[in-house]
Amino acid sequence: MTTLVLVGGYLGAGKTTLILRAAALLQARGLRVAAILNDQDTGLVDTRLAQAAGVPAVEVAGGCFCCRFGDLIDAADQLRAFHPDVIFAEPAGSCIDVSATVLQPLKAYHGDTYRVAPMTVLVDPGREPDYLARNQIDEADIVCAAKADNHPDPPFPADFRVSSVTGEGVEAWLDEVLTGRRVAGSRILTVDYDRYAAEEAALGWLNLHANLRFDDRRGPSAVAGPLLDALDETLPAIAHLKIFDQTASGHVKVAITTKGQEPNAEGDLFADAECDHELVVNLRAPADPDELLVVVRRAIDALGGAVEVRHANAFRPAYPRPQHRFTSAV
Repeated sequence: MTTLVLVGGYLGAGKTTLILRAAALLQARGLRVAAILNDQDTGLVDTRLAQAAGVPAVEVAGGCFCCRFGDLIDAADQLRAFHPDVIFAEPAGSCIDVSATVLQPLKAYHGDTYRVAPMTVLVDPGREPDYLARNQIDEADIVCAAKADNHPDPPFPADFRVSSVTGEGVEAWLDEVLTGRRVAGSRILTVDYDRYAAEEAALGWLNLHANLRFDDRRGPSAVAGPLLDALDETLPAIAHLKIFDQTASGHVKVAITTKGQEPNAEGDLFADAECDHELVVNLRAPADPDELLVVVRRAIDALGGAVEVRHANAFRPAYPRPQHRFTSAV
């Protein structure tokens, strides 16, 4: 039976990087792994990163897993064509009430198809938890303190300290998740959905996917890096900015969770220079969505290449309306 492992956490906690580190460990054990990524819109950096790492991955877009529960099941069923032993599922970074709206329905209606693992919530020790992050922590079956290479002593109780960079704690966490010793969805929140909706909509969201062609050859890092620097300099505030650039020679992902931060870079920083690039930008910032789109398009145009936009959407998340909600644990 395929094990479904949900890894939640606030924007920029490092969920996808942890999933890919764990996937590599499982693949080294001879297990097959797949991933489901989730967002309010399509065109995700993390989906492209997972696919570039050789992990079969699909998106559930247009709302959190709770509001797109049927799409989550369809995505998991689609991935079963790869015969995965483990499917990692990453809820959108602003998603809460996952136990009541996702874990309990999974156990109640699909327990004969998937073994549901305890839900992990990844927490960045360098970021003060807001309303959404605190609720995520409160409903977690397992709390992981992220970025242990930079924060060895987290200022909150954690079941595990993990570093996706060094690998510290990842194997121990993974073994705990897969043993079945803990109950999945052991905690159910009482959620004020009006407050939840307002907190989600406090940020402007932007997803953009484009093809770029330059007259001169450039490596992915020579596109993603300058674009991130330009947006960091221009935007008054940033909650999460991720940029993925890929060529025939390789790919790079760069990300920050606040202005002026040293970017976290993944991929092949020294990939050969090419003229043709595929670019994906995901931005969350406290600003008007239309203004975000103008700023991002201007920064991309300033790179000097020909731009073919394949997808661009700037918005605020809609009111969350779960397809199911259980009031007690299954």
